[in-house]
Amino acid sequence: MLRIGVTGGIGSGKTVVCRVFEALGVPVYYTDLRTRGIQIFDEKVVEGIKKLFGEEAYSSPLRLNKEFIAGKVFEDKEKLEKLNALVHPKVFEDFEEWCYDNKHHPYIVKESALSFETGIYKKLDKTILVTAPENIRIKRVLTRDTFRTEGNIKSIIDKQMPEEEKMKLANYVFINDNSTLLLPEILKLHHTFSNSSTDIR
Repeated sequence: MLRIGVTGGIGSGKTVVCRVFEALGVPVYYTDLRTRGIQIFDEKVVEGIKKLFGEEAYSSPLRLNKEFIAGKVFEDKEKLEKLNALVHPKVFEDFEEWCYDNKHHPYIVKESALSFETGIYKKLDKTILVTAPENIRIKRVLTRDTFRTEGNIKSIIDKQMPEEEKMKLANYVFINDNSTLLLPEILKLHHTFSNSSTDIR
């Protein structure tokens, strides 16, 4: 079974690409979504987060106070490292178990916004980068997330790896600029991955 990564910065449209793969019957592991589940339902992780940040880390039993935690780790990089050390191993275990449950598929897709930044791509067979011009990405996010400002989105983009660097690391690049058709490219890769062993080029 091939492990294919799909990554891209905020507003790039990587989730849209993953939805197409899902429609083709491909299992997709949404890293952010699974991570949120672990931070809510894994008792040891919940206990560790509360020990690290206090009871305010959860606004309710089933709701992580992301804004509060984001503010804390922004001020204290050591706490960010401790949070990652607490959560990342659990996410890795969860992904491995999920892969085992889906081992009968020719390939699976793992969606992760920070695949290159965190080194996740090194543990995958191939990685697809979804990218778009910055002005288009900002417009998409402003439409999708009404609570964000243009300055906030630019700040997020500036903290992520430059697109040029990501392109050097990616095996495939999808330009999602509202003028390029993505479906033919997705179908082409679907055919390749469905009919290949782990020895793909």
